[in-house]
Amino acid sequence: MIRNTCAIKKDDKVKIITGKDNGKIGKVLKVFKSKNRILVENINIVKKHTKPNAQTRQGGIVETEAPINCSNAMLMCNKCIKPARVKMQRLDDGKKVRVCRKCNEIIDA
Repeated sequence: MIRNTCAIKKDDKVKIITGKDNGKIGKVLKVFKSKNRILVENINIVKKHTKPNAQTRQGGIVETEAPINCSNAMLMCNKCIKPARVKMQRLDDGKKVRVCRKCNEIIDA
């Protein structure tokens, strides 16, 4: 069983910290919690060979994004505009929010 330690959610801006796309910034399209992976826009592009079918009349090589591990990406802070580690904090009304460890700014809008 994989424990979900990923503090990244859909539509977050992340910076890739390892791998072939190191240093690139992209928007999270989908989060796979059970596998601890994320799908990021224009990151980890792979080539997939497809046969012609009803949806695609012409077969060939199609480039698509592949999921990457959550640990290979860092959440971008909106205030300090840098990748930052995240801590969870409970507000006075009982709501849990993500907070930037560098500037203590609330990341969740």
